[in-house]
Amino acid sequence: MFSGPVPGPVSRPCPPGRTTPLARRHRFGNPGQVEEGRISYVRRSVRALPALLIAAGLAYDFAAPLAFSGAPFLTAAPLVAAPLYSLRGTVCTGAAAVCALLVVRFTVGGLETVGAVTELVTVVVVSALAVVINVLVRRSGERLASARRVAEAVQRALLPEPAERVGGFQVAARYEAAQEDASIGGDLYAVQDTPHGVRVIVGDVRGKGLGAVGAVAAVIGAFQEAAEQENTLEAVAQRLERALARASSRSDGGDPREGFTTAVLAELPHGAPKVRVVNRGHPPPLLLYADGAVRPLPASDPALPLGMGGLGTWPDRADEAEFPSGATLLLYTDGLSEARDRTGRFYDPEQALAGRADALREPAALLGTLAAQARRHSGGGMADDLALLAVRRP
Repeated sequence: MFSGPVPGPVSRPCPPGRTTPLARRHRFGNPGQVEEGRISYVRRSVRALPALLIAAGLAYDFAAPLAFSGAPFLTAAPLVAAPLYSLRGTVCTGAAAVCALLVVRFTVGGLETVGAVTELVTVVVVSALAVVINVLVRRSGERLASARRVAEAVQRALLPEPAERVGGFQVAARYEAAQEDASIGGDLYAVQDTPHGVRVIVGDVRGKGLGAVGAVAAVIGAFQEAAEQENTLEAVAQRLERALARASSRSDGGDPREGFTTAVLAELPHGAPKVRVVNRGHPPPLLLYADGAVRPLPASDPALPLGMGGLGTWPDRADEAEFPSGATLLLYTDGLSEARDRTGRFYDPEQALAGRADALREPAALLGTLAAQARRHSGGGMADDLALLAVRRP
């Protein structure tokens, strides 16, 4: 059984002269929105560069003596436009640069000189090269978009979005990759309504790449089968252990003991306000009460992660706790608890959620708040993938 007193809501008065986080948010705006606005402003400024370069070249040519030329500005304009604009935009920028040079030479003079002809040829050749660069960049972008769509399809197949209600419980899941362009990694979650109750799993596969994706597939597949067939949560964990052992034996190279998976399994019996938890080396889940109290559910008998059965045999033991109406069970991977700020301080979800009864009403809103806080805590860049799962008893 889980032991220890249930903490009450945490309420800390704000010192005089200082504002609360909520007041600062209203005063200074949402940090995510501010950052988005800055990025949008930078993008608009960069896209204006080709036009500014052509204008600078014209101004320089008309203001400087005949011996000086603004051709370098005009030459740079199509090159800058190539990765920023469409094919038509790049062609138009190159044509504008050539026309600007011709206008200057017809107006100021010197078109018949060798230097002017060289400048004209240079701008034309660079504009043609810019068009080629634009075509190559667009093809690379299309390949990247295709690879991203494939990765998203794989993610939806392995980690489908759970229904909002499963077995009478409100459920929400969230997955965020540490890298912006990545869509899938080694974190996993699953929810399943079974004759034994609603069973869930959240885990983190060691490693990255295709090997991690294969281990995720093995764990999810074994869980979906075992959750339906096994009478106890301990037996489900043993099935997952054997599934990972088979997957490791089929893989080529490497020490099988290196391919472990930390995981926490939970069972919510039908008609009983209880939760049973089996933890295999994973961060302990949090039980969030309706009054804002937060209670961690650590394992009374710590066990090794899944896939490390070769080091020894320890029987799994499920811990049990009360799960009253209005409470929420939060399971997460270490991408949340190991998010660091500039000083190296870890993000503490237990402390962040204590006393936040308002944030516990809807599981989806809770997970969105946690993900945003973790990113803000780490300065916008996560060091590890993040998987969150919340189950609320209405």
